[in-house]
Amino acid sequence: MQRRRLHGLAAIGIASALAITTLTACGNNSPLNSDVTLHFVAADYGDPKTNNSSKVYWDDLARSFEERNPHIKVDVQIIDWDHVDDKVAQMVKENKAPDIAQIGSYAAYAAKSQLYSADELFPISMQSDFIPSLADAGSVDRTEYGIPFVSSSRMFFYNKKLFKNADITKAPETWDELKEDAVKLKADGVKVPYGLPLGTEEAQAEAMMWMLGAQGGYTDTVGSYTFDSDANVQAFSWVKKNLVDAKLVGPTDPAKTNRRDTFADFLAGKAGMVMGHPTLLTQAKAAGIDVGVVPLPGETGPATDTLGVADWMMAFKQNGNKEADGKFLQYVFNEQNSLKFLNEYGLLPVTITASQAMRKNPANKDLVQFLNLLPEARFYPVNKTSWGPVSDQVKKTIGQAVHSDPKTVLSDLQRFALSTDSGK
Repeated sequence: MQRRRLHGLAAIGIASALAITTLTACGNNSPLNSDVTLHFVAADYGDPKTNNSSKVYWDDLARSFEERNPHIKVDVQIIDWDHVDDKVAQMVKENKAPDIAQIGSYAAYAAKSQLYSADELFPISMQSDFIPSLADAGSVDRTEYGIPFVSSSRMFFYNKKLFKNADITKAPETWDELKEDAVKLKADGVKVPYGLPLGTEEAQAEAMMWMLGAQGGYTDTVGSYTFDSDANVQAFSWVKKNLVDAKLVGPTDPAKTNRRDTFADFLAGKAGMVMGHPTLLTQAKAAGIDVGVVPLPGETGPATDTLGVADWMMAFKQNGNKEADGKFLQYVFNEQNSLKFLNEYGLLPVTITASQAMRKNPANKDLVQFLNLLPEARFYPVNKTSWGPVSDQVKKTIGQAVHSDPKTVLSDLQRFALSTDSGK
């Protein structure tokens, strides 16, 4: 969720947690008439300012699971999003892999045969319940190793009050209309007519949404990188000329502007237009913003695709606890448990049954428009082992495409991607 994402606590007693795991022989699947302790690592979706750490949810769920499965204990470790992927990578490197991890990427572990596949962990009925676009995003060579945990899709947000004050009567559907609206907002004194976050926090998301508006993207239909495609160059050339050079993106450098800053401006009524996710809608309404939400504008009309973002569950083979892992994961993805987490953090479901339940709940009516986009959403190429370093390079450099020659910046990224790509 996105990064997208989707959003700490210091590492706790890893060694002791592993020490109390009674069966750790690699490849030995522990029978459930023996006592097993699973080490579970998860990212924290909570906001430190509101004291709603995910640890509360996971501790409660673990205790509930243990009551139903007396031979399985779950040692929960929650780590903030800034560090969780690196911490798990270090655990794996030190031969201390957790049994289950909920983090941002899975492909590097799948490529090294370190993960159980979904069909080893779930009955067919549960495996087939995952939304197909998400299951595909979690698959390598048609085998699912990354189990989608939560998701989000992106839409275009605008401040209706600011639009009305600037005599704008409808949301933009094309890039040219977006520019026209930005000009009117600026003339009416709006500080940030369009918020363009191409800083290191989540530049890969903002960039991809502009690429999609020109029918571009990071990869083609066979998974090959296409950073310097004509469509992508065209998208960034338009943004540079019509928004950045025209000074319609606010006073800060978009290459150094992070998503959190852009969202903060929108929530403060200082930004007229941004691209956002479901959580922002909830926050905007809580902040008293009269917000409109529509599909992303495209080059010649509303974009036919939008960005989808997912975070991933995975079960490591190292401790050999396949059966216990499966039991716990099946409990995690129980419809009631899933909906409780999703409702807590304003995220979208990853299963068909949870989606249907969410649609039926009047309290979730604002989320339906995001849900409708999810089945056909375009995801980052997370099934490529190269995506991690490529994504990091995008975050660091793609913002320069709105200052210098877009073709040069995107061609540099293409060369980096191809040199990093392992072909997966």
